[in-house]
Amino acid sequence: MPEPSITVRAGELVAWRLFDIAYAIDLTRAELSWFPYADGGRRGRLSTTPPKAVAFGVPPLELSLDPVVLMLDGASVNARVSVRLYDFGVAAFALRVAVEDATWEAFAARFNALDKALGPSAPDTFWVALRAQLCAAIVPALDRPSTDAALQEDYLLGTVRSLSEPLDARALAERVDLAALLSGETRTLSEGARRDLLAHSYSYYADDLVLLTWDRAFIYEPRGDSDVADVIEVANAQLVEFRYYDALLDEELPRMYARVQAARGAGSLLAARRFAHLARGLHMLVAETTELTEKVDNALQVTEDVYLARVYSAALGLFRVPALSASVDRKLAIIRDTYAALYEEASSWRSEGLEIAIVLLIVLEVVLTLLRY
Repeated sequence: MPEPSITVRAGELVAWRLFDIAYAIDLTRAELSWFPYADGGRRGRLSTTPPKAVAFGVPPLELSLDPVVLMLDGASVNARVSVRLYDFGVAAFALRVAVEDATWEAFAARFNALDKALGPSAPDTFWVALRAQLCAAIVPALDRPSTDAALQEDYLLGTVRSLSEPLDARALAERVDLAALLSGETRTLSEGARRDLLAHSYSYYADDLVLLTWDRAFIYEPRGDSDVADVIEVANAQLVEFRYYDALLDEELPRMYARVQAARGAGSLLAARRFAHLARGLHMLVAETTELTEKVDNALQVTEDVYLARVYSAALGLFRVPALSASVDRKLAIIRDTYAALYEEASSWRSEGLEIAIVLLIVLEVVLTLLRY
């Protein structure tokens, strides 16, 4: 006899969309600026993990936005909307749809419908409008606001808190097709594809489960903890910011080479000043970028909670955050070497100019001496 279908008694679907909105955000001013529009925000902290085990470098500010009504598979669905602001310039919007008393098949179908409605394949008009609304409200808090909404990341999360029958993680994986949920596919997947999708699987207790992929995650958490979801969001925020700095330095390197070539080709007595000015500009770029990337690196410190550290590290690895961070470091090293070489050239030009001036003075003294006689 086939086993009865599982019903999701309580769960939630979350669509994230993250933007880089500024060089930095003053979170205190952002909260004050937002107050006339809605209730005040709250500073984030992980709900169940002790502060000494996991801590934010600077706790993000969470703001509530107006709820919205979505059409998912022809049905009208109410959704809560919020945004978390990170001091290094990222806004993480979250749209949450509650799921109650739905069969597993209906839960998976709604997950896919949310992806079609607000995922990467759908127009980003909804998210861009939210971004514009937020930026207009907190503009006094934005340091060098960004007008480019093209740099963004999306992510989907499905959470189950209660089922129609108590199941541990292994029994749940045997009863439902978690690989299909994570892929969004309705056709049968190959064994290799299934293994890849389920490769990043984590459990602490027998009855909890976390499954991570590049663009989706599933959490089975009967205790209602939200810490895993929070660290997934932080990893996505770090991804956005490192993508921003990687693209910024990609644009800066060719300009730097062109300016250096122009300064060297001038061959004038002002070359030393040009080299020094260019070096100062590059030094400022390196200092600012290094300061912000260190903030991004230290956005979340996981020390004593080994389980949460494993999930967080796996998310960072999946999102290729360490690779992007290393890429930014390499480009910064090139710029550091360049401005050091420019300072040396500026010093060399100054020394040569000084030597020429001394020689000219000596020649002038000799000429004046000869003219006296």
